[in-house]
Parts: sequence; C-alpha cells; structure tokens
Amino acid sequence: MSKTFVGPQLRQLRRQHKHTQAEMAQRLGVSPAYVNLLENNQRSLSVQVLVALTEAYGVDMRSLVTNTEATKLADLRAAVRDPVFANDPPDLAELRGALDHAPTLVDRFLQLQQTHRSMADQFRKLAGQTAASDIHFKTPETAIHDVFRAHENHFDPLERQAEDLRARLGGSHDDMYALLKRHLRLEHSVTSTVQKLSDMPGALRLFRESDGIVHLSEALDHPNRVFQLAHVIGLLEARETVQSYVAASGITEDAGRARLTVELTNYFAAALLMPYTEFLTLAEATRYDIDRIISGFGVSFEMVCQRLTTLQRDGQRGIPFFFLRVDRAGNVSKRFNATTITLAEEGGACPVWDIHGAFQVPGQLLPQFVEMPDNGRFFTLSRTSDRPVVGARLGERRLVVAIGCDIDQAHQVGYASRFNMEDPTLFAQIGTSCHVCPRTACPQRAHQPLHVTLPVDTNRRGQTRYES
Repeated sequence: MSKTFVGPQLRQLRRQHKHTQAEMAQRLGVSPAYVNLLENNQRSLSVQVLVALTEAYGVDMRSLVTNTEATKLADLRAAVRDPVFANDPPDLAELRGALDHAPTLVDRFLQLQQTHRSMADQFRKLAGQTAASDIHFKTPETAIHDVFRAHENHFDPLERQAEDLRARLGGSHDDMYALLKRHLRLEHSVTSTVQKLSDMPGALRLFRESDGIVHLSEALDHPNRVFQLAHVIGLLEARETVQSYVAASGITEDAGRARLTVELTNYFAAALLMPYTEFLTLAEATRYDIDRIISGFGVSFEMVCQRLTTLQRDGQRGIPFFFLRVDRAGNVSKRFNATTITLAEEGGACPVWDIHGAFQVPGQLLPQFVEMPDNGRFFTLSRTSDRPVVGARLGERRLVVAIGCDIDQAHQVGYASRFNMEDPTLFAQIGTSCHVCPRTACPQRAHQPLHVTLPVDTNRRGQTRYES
C-alpha cells in the first residue's frame, strides 16, 4: 500500500466516539504517542493499524485509503483561480496544507465556491428573472457529475454484477442482441419489439415493467438497440445496487435522483456490453485504439469513449480519461471526468480547443495537445458522434465527443506516439470557458471574465474587443 496519511479523518473518528488518544491507542494496540503522530500526519497509516481500525471501529478500509487527494487538489486549484481571488491566490504548498489539516473545511469551501459560480452564471443567464425560486444553485447534471467524480468514475459492485451476468449469458459479442432478448424473455418474461417511427414519435425506448414489453424505435442503430436492452436488464437486475448509490448520493430532488438512476443504469449497461477485464486488456493491447475496440465489442464510438473513463478498479487501473460531449452551439450535454482537468459545466467550452473543429470533418479523429491556465497539460481526441434522426424536419443531430488524458499518460496512447511531446509549441493554450479564463490576451476571447474588468485603452485596438 502506498503511503496514506489520515490525520484529520482519524481525529474526527476519535472525537465521534468521544475517545482520548490513550483510549484509541489501547483499542488499536499502539502507543498514545503514535496516535498523536498519525493525527498530525507525521506518520503514514500502516496495514496493521488499518486492520485494527476496521476491527475496533468498523471503519470501511476504502473510506480511508481511496486516493482522492489529486482530484481534490485539482478542484481546489481550479476554485482559487476564480477571478475573485486574482489579487492574492494561495500557492500549491498552502493548498496541500489545507487538504492535509482541514479537509472538512476544504469540502465546505469547494461547495461554497461552486454555489457562488453557479449563482453568478444563473444571474448572468437569467438577468430578466427575479423570482428566487427560479434559480437553481446546483443543477442535477452537476450533482450527478459530482457523484461520479467522488467515486472516481468507477462503481465496482455494478462492474462485478455485470461481469457475472455476461459470463452467464455466454456467446460472442456479435450475438449480444439475441442473447439479451433471450435473457429478458426467459428470466423476466419480457419481450422486445422494434416499432416504426410513426408509432413512437419523440421516443427511442419505452418500457413499463407491468406490460412486459420493451419498445425500441427503428431510428436506433444496432449498437444502440443492444445498449437499450442492456439498460432494461439493468433496471430489472441492478436496481438494488443502483438505488443504494442514489440513496447515498445526497441528491434530494426527485428529478436529480431519477437522472442519477438513469446514469448508473447506463453504467451497468456499458459494463455488461464491455466487461471490465476484457475491455481493459484490449485497450492496453491496442494502445487505446478506439476503432479496434469498437470492432471488438460491436459498440459505438461514444460508448467506447465513455467506457474509457471508468477504468479505475483497484489493482487493475487503466489510463484516467475525461469525456465531454458538445453540440454545435458549444452546449455541454454530457461530461465525465477521471482526471484533474476542470471541464465546462454547461456551455462555452474553450474555442481554442479543437473539439469545435471536429464538426468540419465528420468522422475524423482530431488529436490535440492542450495546456490549462494552471499549467496542467493534456492530450485530447475529438470526433463527431451521430445521433438517431427521427425525421427530416429535425435535421442533423450530430454532436462532438472529446476524451483526454494527462500528458504523463499520453505515451501509452497510440494516437499521441507520432508527436514530440517535449516540444512546448505543441500545446494549445486553452481554458475552461471565457467567463472564468484568466488568459486576458487570448485572441479567441468571446466574453469578459466574471468579476474582472479588463482595462480598455481607447487609443489601441487589440485582437479582440476585450483586449486593448
């Protein structure tokens, strides 16, 4: 086990049980001085003490050894880059000190800062609305994203359940549609049928358990028909596991809980179609060649990209990826993040990023190396993803999906191997969005930063109307 410091958690645990350091030491079979050193992060947690904590206090080992420090530190660094703190931002050592000695305070600060950003964004968008009830400080999408990120985008009980079912189904990936239909019929007395567009206007799947029929729209291509059947199986067989995560999520709004149920069931469906060990083995063997993975499992480009963000199983980890999906207007419709990058929450993703250029070359994979304002560097891939079209009047419904990983892992990705990653000119200077980006001289700036007034020189015209 790598070095794990749990000082604040240990102190909080002791105080919850109203124990002195001596009493805790007696329960753990160590000296009071050693407990004191642990609480002050002057000693790392040993396996023996971890086991003793589990036995004496019923502590879940994973709650102590899960490595979320990097994610929290990235969130904290992103938070203090807010223009509000532009005059005197804390340095990295101070942020690490806050994480080590005041983790609860850090959590509350991040919640407060997120509320502040959401409120500022809502006031900007809803300038004409005055009813406080119309302003949501945390959207359901953001709440769901936070739940997934808190679990490092990995839900192992759902993975194991999906793997077990896939083993019982047998057969090849080519036969999944028939295998899933058969399983639904034999195990749940549920049949499936493909309906004409005219019979299912505006819907791609309809299922009511009491009816015992899954209705699929003919607008769905084969991979998505298979996925929807896998989703229905998740609704029927992974319900208890999914609801345990929903109950522990802290989301109280019915709409948010329903959406989380859908996303977790989608997670199960993806794990069923792309079992963890087999998927990771193929990804590593092909150096994360997306097209070869698509062929290996008979799934879509978007499914593979989203699945790549989930490879965080203890002892069997892949590269941590982020995932972002946008439309032509730049609206973010889906995001998952297993990295330290800060992603745009709703819209306005950076125009310097090639994610927008992918619309000009449908089906072509665009690689790009980017650098964030905090000097974090990432390798990204962007490509269009076609959506089901249910009528000519709706026109094209093409979206762009982007994935990326930290530059330290990029050498494991075949798409990056032909580039000289030591060349500093390779990296495009991007930000999260114009509203919070500190790059004042960016030639692509479309909005003035929130809470910061950029100086205007009437005698000079810069590259944009915000730079002079």
